[in-house]
Amino acid sequence: MQKKLLEWYEEYGRHSLPWRNTSDIYHIYLSEIMLQQTQVNRVQEEYYPQFLAKFPTLKSLAEAPLDEVLASWSGLGYYSRARNLHATAKLVSEQLPSELKELVKLPGIGRYTASAICSFGHKQNVPVVDTNIARVIKRVFALLEPQEKQIWEKAEILLNEQAPREHNLALMDLGSMICVPKNPNCNECPLSFICAGKNEPELYTQVKKKEYEAMDLFYGLLVKENQIALKMSDGPMYKNMLELPSVEPIEENLMGVFKHSYTKYRLSVHLYELQEFSDNVEWYELDKIENAPISSLTKKALKFIK
Repeated sequence: MQKKLLEWYEEYGRHSLPWRNTSDIYHIYLSEIMLQQTQVNRVQEEYYPQFLAKFPTLKSLAEAPLDEVLASWSGLGYYSRARNLHATAKLVSEQLPSELKELVKLPGIGRYTASAICSFGHKQNVPVVDTNIARVIKRVFALLEPQEKQIWEKAEILLNEQAPREHNLALMDLGSMICVPKNPNCNECPLSFICAGKNEPELYTQVKKKEYEAMDLFYGLLVKENQIALKMSDGPMYKNMLELPSVEPIEENLMGVFKHSYTKYRLSVHLYELQEFSDNVEWYELDKIENAPISSLTKKALKFIK
């Protein structure tokens, strides 16, 4: 099984991904944090190179103000990732630890990220289990609703200790490219000959339908002399990010409504034109707003207004 998997990976694996062609542990760590909630193409083409251009080392990240880090993260969403990244850099600004038990003590680094750093960066004999690998394991072993611990145990059984890094990357690519959630291409899978779940693959990857919560948000737009009024959010969604000030709706001032999604929320965002605003606001140049720590929602609002 290990031999067939590595042969498949050598021919079809995603070898050109930049974080697979570096030995810099910080770069590998950054890619894993970005990839947690963002598609590979978007990370590869846009966010990863731009972020590294601004913060090329762990030390440069540690020395940067949080608002600069959040501004560079803008558009990626799930901003707690950026805050944890910054907090970790401040704790270990010279070098990340190389031991799994020490990595998981750092902000935002769980078992998966720690294992990925140890496997992909240090080539240690540790299994890695992300969503794609878990799907492969569930199908290979025909596991119905397994506990997380059981999946990790199976991953350890399968681990190729002669080539742990390539083995884990191969399983990851297999889950991403062949053993996909719906209509997996079992005919091209190098593990089909041992896969206990190949006849009913979707049976082993059933997930509960995600339920979303509808919410209405009401924001005011106040622009004077090419400057826009923004406030620092202290709410749960975009904490420490700049956003338009919240207002009580006055229908005659309504500029429009647009939709936006954020984690479990489906938002209806109502925008109102303002002439003045009583609360404390900060003023930002409209032509420099892209460099400020604004959320994707605020970006969409400004684009909608334009």
